[in-house]
Amino acid sequence: MSQTKIRAALESALASIKPGIDTAYQNIAYKPVTDKEYQAAYFLPAPPDNRSMGDGSRQERGIFQVNLMYPKGKGTAAAGARAELIQSLFRRGASFAKDDITVQIERTPEISDGREDEDRWFVPVKIRWFCNL
Repeated sequence: MSQTKIRAALESALASIKPGIDTAYQNIAYKPVTDKEYQAAYFLPAPPDNRSMGDGSRQERGIFQVNLMYPKGKGTAAAGARAELIQSLFRRGASFAKDDITVQIERTPEISDGREDEDRWFVPVKIRWFCNL
């Protein structure tokens, strides 16, 4: 149940970025529109960290990866600006809540090198998060 809330907190934060663009979420049908940008969101949990024995506490950790998919052949500025908006929202130390859990951002998001991917310019942004439970 906690991973569902963590995912919801991160996806809600991503959806709050203005201007909004289409978002492809895991296991939800999405058909990209030719010559229109979109982002694909991936929730990638890591093994939990159990720091103590017996008290039932744990730390969930992982990466929330946002792949920016922009039309190829139109330069890098628009995708770069969007990546920086994401990096700014999910800055180190930011937190996002859903019900009784709070997800914290542990490091400045990583904006990776862009590259061509079929008919798109692809820029991945990795957001490292944790949640103490």
